[in-house]
Amino acid sequence: MADHFQRVKDYILDLGFSIDDEIAEDEIVVINDEERGIHELVIDCEDDLVVLEQLILKFEGDVSAAVYRRLLQMNRSLVFGAFVLNEEGDTLLYRNTLALDNLDLNELESTINALSLGLAENSDELLGFVA
Repeated sequence: MADHFQRVKDYILDLGFSIDDEIAEDEIVVINDEERGIHELVIDCEDDLVVLEQLILKFEGDVSAAVYRRLLQMNRSLVFGAFVLNEEGDTLLYRNTLALDNLDLNELESTINALSLGLAENSDELLGFVA
C-alpha cells in the first residue's frame, strides 16, 4: 500500500499542490489552495480506497429539513463527490471516495476540481446556512 500512498503524493505534487501536512503512518496528507477554496483537504489512503474530505462548515444549533433538502439538491449538480454530514449532523463536509488500484492523475484532479467548482457555485448559499 505504501506505493499507492507515494503515487497519490506524486499526483498531488504533479497537480501543483504542496503537501502542507502528512501523517505517513496513516497514509494521510493535507493540502491547501485558498484561491480554489481548498482548505485543509484531507486525502486519506485507506486499504484499497483514497478518501478526500474537507470541512465546509459547522452548523449553529438545529438544522432545518429545508437545509437538508437543499444540500441534497446541491449534490445533484456536483460533478464528483458530495456534500455530507458527520455522524452528529452538525458539520458539513465535502467527500469523495476513489479506488486506489486504478487511480490516475485525471481522476484525482477531477475530484479536487469538483470541490472547487461546487464551492464556487454554492458558497453564498452555504454560508447562508450558518448566518
